[in-house]
Amino acid sequence: MSKKILVVDDAMTVRNLAKFALGKAGFTIVEAEDGVIGLEKAKAEKPDLVISDLNMPNMNGLEMCRAIKGDDALKDTPIFMLTTEASADVAKEGKEIGIMAWIVKPFAPDKLLAAVKKVLGA
Repeated sequence: MSKKILVVDDAMTVRNLAKFALGKAGFTIVEAEDGVIGLEKAKAEKPDLVISDLNMPNMNGLEMCRAIKGDDALKDTPIFMLTTEASADVAKEGKEIGIMAWIVKPFAPDKLLAAVKKVLGA
């Protein structure tokens, strides 16, 4: 059974790039365009990994990740933050929430795939 990855980003190009890089490696990709939809899909789909943008409308990535980590059914789900935001304060806050990796955009698809495989043991 393939591992399921939830990709949450308001930019369709970023979702498509992640979907292409991870989908061709055999992962099942679920997409969401903001944190509110991302949280709903995380609860419904129970992904093996969440990859989220930071700056999104309706609910940002940190708020969504905090909600995921606060949900008993999802709290052990690994989360990667995919963002242009490289501030140490935001990264520190992300680490406190439980975000495992901070990947800066633009990202190299092969590096994203390598990080995903390492975390999921795939």
